[in-house]
Amino acid sequence: MATMRDVAVAAGVSTATVSRVVNQSGVVDPELTARVRAAIAELGYRPNLVARGLRNQTTTVLALVFSDIENPFFTSVCRGVEDTARRHGFSVLLCNADENIEKETSYVNILASQSVAGVIISPASDETDIEPLVSQGIAIVALDRRLVHHPTDSVHSDSRAGARNATRHLLESGAHRVGCITGPHGVSTAEERLGGYRDAIAAARLPDEPDLCEYANFREDGGYRAAKRMLELPDPPDALFVANNRMLAGALRACIEAGVAIPDEVSIVGFDDLPWADFTQPSITTVRQPTYEIGAAAARLLVERIAGADLPPREIVFQPELVIRGSSVKRASSTRTSDHARSRRASTSSR
Repeated sequence: MATMRDVAVAAGVSTATVSRVVNQSGVVDPELTARVRAAIAELGYRPNLVARGLRNQTTTVLALVFSDIENPFFTSVCRGVEDTARRHGFSVLLCNADENIEKETSYVNILASQSVAGVIISPASDETDIEPLVSQGIAIVALDRRLVHHPTDSVHSDSRAGARNATRHLLESGAHRVGCITGPHGVSTAEERLGGYRDAIAAARLPDEPDLCEYANFREDGGYRAAKRMLELPDPPDALFVANNRMLAGALRACIEAGVAIPDEVSIVGFDDLPWADFTQPSITTVRQPTYEIGAAAARLLVERIAGADLPPREIVFQPELVIRGSSVKRASSTRTSDHARSRRASTSSR
């Protein structure tokens, strides 16, 4: 059975245009209307009358599908979405996919069957499928992570630039062997942050060493296991770039258990700021994203789509900020300290 998306592709227009033609709502250029009707006739498309009845009602509910609600990044983003949505007369329904593609798919299917006005989604992976939403003509904005197989409006920060600046800073601050703990395979932010790390390593004319790169799960246990493995290497890193705040907490625990001094033995930079970053000893250097502004921008794009904006997919990219604190800058004597620590840990490991 042909879907609204099939009609849009055949007519060379957006699903929003198809929806307006089918529902006879809004103003559509006569030429585009003719193309849509021709595609409908050719494909034998028949609207879902139940869904059409729901969509024709006035709905004031937006849905926000997050990959991990426990991550403070998403908590702040949610506030930006909610404040902006309420100013435009919308309420926000929150769904936590928990980095689980099956749970995310369940939420997508539920939202597609309901009368939500639009959806902001932070995809759990590159395999995220939003076709059920697209086929119902529901407005969609991707947040933080890209929807690889679906062109939609999107809002995110420049993860690659943030990671590149963080890694460069570690090298310029006295580190010689920087390890990278990134997120799962197939998640755009994980791949982009690993790419930024490698950019900085290449620019410093250092080898790209597989033992110094680790894919983890964007959570504390993943950061802990990755850091523990690297610290037990015969030639361990003297710095770590950790690609999100939850993994950073795990990496710090691994450093404490290993008895390494931060920053002199292992300097650290995390991606995403933390409420307690200024209050630890040492304080923690992070790459700060404008989380509230990211959420607010996503809500604005979604409201515009719901109002009938018929434009090509739009992308808003924010620049993250490197906030330098105590965890990343080695003292002048740190090279000797790090060499001694590596020898000590290698000796301990051999026993």
